[in-house]
Amino acid sequence: MIKFHPAGKSIIRNTILIVVLLNLVGWLLLSCAVIGSVISVVSIILLILVLQFFRYPQRKVNISDKNIIAPADGTICLIEEATETDYLNAVCKKVSIFMSPLNVHINWVPVAGKISFLEHREGRFYAAFKDKSADENERTCVAIQLKDGREIMANQVAGAMARRILNFLHIGQQVTQDMEMGFIRFGSRVDLYLPLDTDIQIELGEKVTGSQTIIGKLS
Repeated sequence: MIKFHPAGKSIIRNTILIVVLLNLVGWLLLSCAVIGSVISVVSIILLILVLQFFRYPQRKVNISDKNIIAPADGTICLIEEATETDYLNAVCKKVSIFMSPLNVHINWVPVAGKISFLEHREGRFYAAFKDKSADENERTCVAIQLKDGREIMANQVAGAMARRILNFLHIGQQVTQDMEMGFIRFGSRVDLYLPLDTDIQIELGEKVTGSQTIIGKLS
């Protein structure tokens, strides 16, 4: 049985209402059967797209203190060394995952630890696959402190379509890899800022699965 994420409850409900109203208008108030058929097909496709966007896969997470797991479904669009300026103010290995509207948009916690920093930053809405979106787009920045004191960042970045970032965490919270970090609605990306000695396990252009794919191994 397909489950849907609670983050989409109101949108799914409103979409169903819109589909019902459109079909009532198309078949009861319009005299043209062709127009009614077109409205029905388009509205049903819209409903299917919304339902698949908010699907809620049940996944078993293999917890490991050494592994950094993918925080999202999507495609690796960037692997480079970059300076993180929102909190760490340090040179890190940066890995970015681009989520298309067809991906599951749940975000998972990539490593176990304590939430040491969490802040929402207002910004622009450039296409999420563009590099400048990481610094200029609206985003929620999350830092997780590991047991050894090191910190990593996992930033939820809005995209051209994504106008709503949900984050389920709070400062001081102890988190594990089987927990959800948040949810981004309709196309976006997640940027990871990792220690320079992280052993990266993925390649540019590779498709990854949130909570399942190992992004890197900590030294």
